Amino acid sequence: MRWDALFADLEAQLAAGERLDLDAEIGERARVDAAAVELADRLRGSLGLRIGVHLGSGTLYEGTLSHVGSQWLVLDEERHQVLIPYASAVRYAGLSRLAVVAGNGARHRLGLASALRGLARDRANLAVVVSRGAAGESVLHGVIDRVGRDFLDLALTPVGEERRPANVSGVATVPFGALAGIRSVRGADS
Repeated sequence: MRWDALFADLEAQLAAGERLDLDAEIGERARVDAAAVELADRLRGSLGLRIGVHLGSGTLYEGTLSHVGSQWLVLDEERHQVLIPYASAVRYAGLSRLAVVAGNGARHRLGLASALRGLARDRANLAVVVSRGAAGESVLHGVIDRVGRDFLDLALTPVGEERRPANVSGVATVPFGALAGIRSVRGADS
């Protein structure tokens, strides 16, 4: 009968409307979820992957993402590790679409100053890459003597030389905002 067809048509329209509403709600929830994802979450989701980090100066660091802090990451290159502040990067390549929210682990709460204090404590020989904006970068070699809230003091030494009073040619104070990266030689494989 015509009534059966009319009711069937109304039921189909109602079901289609409900599907559209559900699709719209799912889409909105996905957008809200995506808006809550932080860069550090995406980086944690990419741990163990080979990624590229492009700096404002044009320099590209490539390596396996091994550590992620709240303001920094570490890439493992073939012979070195490079600590890169998030603020130095202008673009990333190769990140997973996976996002991993930080747990209660202390590493995720460690800021840049904490990571630098660890390098200072270890008396690691470093190549500190200092950004000069569009003009490029300069590289300072030495050992971190002191880390403040927003700067570090680097005892300047010749490349590969230990920090001894006779080897120190001066001390450079570098604001965190100028740090493009810090490269440390791994163990004895320099």
